[in-house]
Amino acid sequence: MKNKKADIITELVTLIQKGNAHVSMADAVAKLPAELRGKKVQNLPYSIWQLVEHLRITQWDIVEFCISADHKSPDWPKGYWTANKTEVDDKTWKASLKQIEEDQERFFKLLKEAGDDLLTPFEWGSGQSLFREAVLIADHNAYHTGEILVLRRLMDAWD
Repeated sequence: MKNKKADIITELVTLIQKGNAHVSMADAVAKLPAELRGKKVQNLPYSIWQLVEHLRITQWDIVEFCISADHKSPDWPKGYWTANKTEVDDKTWKASLKQIEEDQERFFKLLKEAGDDLLTPFEWGSGQSLFREAVLIADHNAYHTGEILVLRRLMDAWD
């Protein structure tokens, strides 16, 4: 059984990092021209910058929820989106991407340390487990990564 758990954890990590059936988040934002980060496309509500920040905030919230019953999530929905819709400098952009990566690593550590508790609901929340939160991160990141790709294609910034 131990090897099966390790295999499940490896698959979850791979799904979150690489996407398997889709482009990874890291690849979706790679080589994006700085001037396109905050550009809005007609009839679409978000810029790539807003989507990246939304991914960062949401993933951070999920990781913190998994760590502590005392964690307070941001207000929904306003707290999950940046107020700054179009302006982002290099330092802020890189810091956001770095936090996404670091929070994923923190979450992967939780998965690897879970042992028999991967499917055990937390003592807080409404039945969430590490497995459920891993699937949530993968699903949420995939959805918004797809939106990033659509924006890049509409701006002719994707090969």
